[in-house]
Amino acid sequence: MGLFKEIVDDFANVRKNDPAFTSNLDFLFNYPGVWAIVWYRIANRLYNANWKRLAKMIMGLNKIFTQIDIHPAASIGKRVFIDHGIGVVIGETAIIEDDVLIYQGVTLGGVSLNAGKRHPTVRSGVVIGAGAKILGNIEIGANAKIGANSVVVKPVPECSTAIGIPAHNIEKGRCKDPFMHNMLPDINKELFEYLLKRVAVLEHILMKEKDAKELIEKDLELEQIYKSFIESMKN
Repeated sequence: MGLFKEIVDDFANVRKNDPAFTSNLDFLFNYPGVWAIVWYRIANRLYNANWKRLAKMIMGLNKIFTQIDIHPAASIGKRVFIDHGIGVVIGETAIIEDDVLIYQGVTLGGVSLNAGKRHPTVRSGVVIGAGAKILGNIEIGANAKIGANSVVVKPVPECSTAIGIPAHNIEKGRCKDPFMHNMLPDINKELFEYLLKRVAVLEHILMKEKDAKELIEKDLELEQIYKSFIESMKN
């Protein structure tokens, strides 16, 4: 696909998918993410043609005007949309495939100073929530979702959701509507509910010894739920 066609697709993608878009005039003032991608596409072509200094100058100016930092050597596919965009950082060896949605404050960073592939690979259809940090040479599978402010340092399987610090993979193998990134489970709430129920069981055991058998069975049931919860956190 030619450079001009890619840029046209970038603008068309916003018109098609962003309900906040009202007119072409919006592009001039309200879509720094789109302009960052456009300047990246030009700079990337120059970088690959060995005009590396010029490419870096272009992306340096882009960073001043859009507050989005993209290395010109990064690989970014078609119809990638950086929504709002302020504070997004995309490292040199990052790979982003087609139809990825990135919100403000996201970092695709490295954890090593060694040369070579040191930034994430993000497969098609991924949604990355605001403030999320994806660090290191790891892969985010197709149609996965990264919860806002999560810190991802391990691979995320396709059609999964990763949340937390450090992020844990949950809801594996479920490809939902990629824009429903607000539908995330509250694992802290689930753990507190378990603890409250466990305390209630222990209190009843102390208060009603005659019902001890039934309560012990409930306690064993809760123990199994807890073990399953811990096991899911390890994966």
